[in-house]
Amino acid sequence: MAPDTMVPSKTHTGENFPVASWLVRADLRAPIMAFYRFARAADDIADCPKLAAGAKLGMLARMRAGLDGPGADESVALGAAMAARGIDPVHARELLDAFVRDCTVNRYADWDDLLDYCRYSAVPVGRYVLDLHGESRSLWAASDALCTALQIINHLQDCGKDYRLIDRVYIPLDTGLVVTDLALDRATPALRAIIATLARRTREMLVQSAGFARGIRDRRLAAEVAVIHRLAVSLCDMLETRDPLSERVHHGKWQAAWLALGAALPALARRAA
Repeated sequence: MAPDTMVPSKTHTGENFPVASWLVRADLRAPIMAFYRFARAADDIADCPKLAAGAKLGMLARMRAGLDGPGADESVALGAAMAARGIDPVHARELLDAFVRDCTVNRYADWDDLLDYCRYSAVPVGRYVLDLHGESRSLWAASDALCTALQIINHLQDCGKDYRLIDRVYIPLDTGLVVTDLALDRATPALRAIIATLARRTREMLVQSAGFARGIRDRRLAAEVAVIHRLAVSLCDMLETRDPLSERVHHGKWQAAWLALGAALPALARRAA
């Protein structure tokens, strides 16, 4: 099984947050999608329960090679997109570091341990998009906070599935987590309390990134970031009150659209003014 023959687990339309939506400049959607397809292919390799760790690492090495030479199709496409725009491939390489870690690490000791993982699994995505738009790197801190929050939200939403399917647990062990509780049909009161506490800590990062959209020069990207931030805040609300093992902790299509409209229009109007 090779990276370019694996069937993607999902497409960009199935993500929690918009990926290269109509808000983004048309000429930049293709290089953003190239990064997304690269990330999705690497993620599918790292999460494949049928592959041994050694096989996964070999496939990820082929993806790394493709960024500047022969390799996986998704990597070659991204490498060409980055070269055409003068984008530093460091973001793609750092993202692969996270997937390599996923092949050998399946538990995280504490919050700092989890944040270190997110530094490679989430932070490079925002930095790539900012560099692609020619935005100031002074925005990286706010972008890092938002991207890390999005990653932790995903981990909390999928905590049960990740444990059952691939024996991976992102909830820090020092929270008092009883790992086997993640296999239950309904969270115990203790697990619910842990998830709610982590959701509140994640909300603190969303507070840190609240001014991110206003600092972006490209008004269409600013609107996209405003939408993503608003959706993330709403998901944190859900995680504080709902059980991801037994309840839906995702936006419905129309709920997401309503929240997105409410965030995008003020952002576009503010920048136009």
